[in-house]
Amino acid sequence: MSDTLVFLDRSTTDRGDLDFSGIESLGRLVSHATSTREQTRERLAEAEIVLTNKAIFGAEEMDAAPRLKLVQVVATGVNNIDLDAARTRGLAVCNVAGYSTEAVAQHVFASLLNLATNVHRFAAEPEKWTQSSIFTRLDYPVTELAGKTLGIVGLGSIGRAVARIGAAFGMRVVAYGREGVSSEGGIPRLAPDEFFAEADAITLHCPLTPETRHFINATTLAKMKPGALLINTGRGDLVHEADLVTALKNGTIRAAAVDVLTPEPPAPDHPFLAAVAEGLDNLFITPHTAWSAVEARQRLLDGIVANVQAFRAGERLNRVD
Repeated sequence: MSDTLVFLDRSTTDRGDLDFSGIESLGRLVSHATSTREQTRERLAEAEIVLTNKAIFGAEEMDAAPRLKLVQVVATGVNNIDLDAARTRGLAVCNVAGYSTEAVAQHVFASLLNLATNVHRFAAEPEKWTQSSIFTRLDYPVTELAGKTLGIVGLGSIGRAVARIGAAFGMRVVAYGREGVSSEGGIPRLAPDEFFAEADAITLHCPLTPETRHFINATTLAKMKPGALLINTGRGDLVHEADLVTALKNGTIRAAAVDVLTPEPPAPDHPFLAAVAEGLDNLFITPHTAWSAVEARQRLLDGIVANVQAFRAGERLNRVD
């Protein structure tokens, strides 16, 4: 079977370092670097399978693709897809789950180590190296992770991978508690107030839901240790961004590292960007790169191939609708 596959935003996933032979074996692949909504509608006339990472795909786009059978999200999150519209049109929607677990866990600790050692700040000031007669500077605090408490919010596959690495660093690992659950997989779950009071570093790996939106806010930040570190590689809206800026300015917590913002891409006056431009130096920002290790991106493509093959065989694999 040969289909026409249209990749609406290949540049968001591929920088020329991936093997596309598996996807190319599925049919005729037409790739576009990026696509606006208007361009999307123009590019779908022959598409039987559409691949999209970030390109919005709603009812109008679906109606512009009369031959469409499968919407394949080149990611885990499907917030860019109108699932109700797909359902009413009988379109299958698939994502790829679990491909970036190790990459995100690695990024969490890259960020945490930067905050704990301030290595990024030392490395950014080579002009000052000659000013120390002993080639040592104590300008920024350096702390050890060993013996500290790592608090994890969300014990899915990524949360568990982070817990494994934390334990290897000699950290005590705890999780944010669910009512009636005292431990999970050997990791103690603490009640909310106890969790925030005891954690030296908190990392967010829970899904974004109406209940978890702004999970980190002025109230929860005030419950944290003054020396606490916060890591967010989940979703931007898990954090009330203006509240976090205030907490960082006031010393409510020591520092934060974020890989996700709301919205993406951010406006020039986004609270984080504005604060950094004004000199806030205890906020470490990366542009949604936690997932992007080359090995993870290749697993993502391999997962797409498996999804399409399963779809053609009448099987459900990574189906979200």
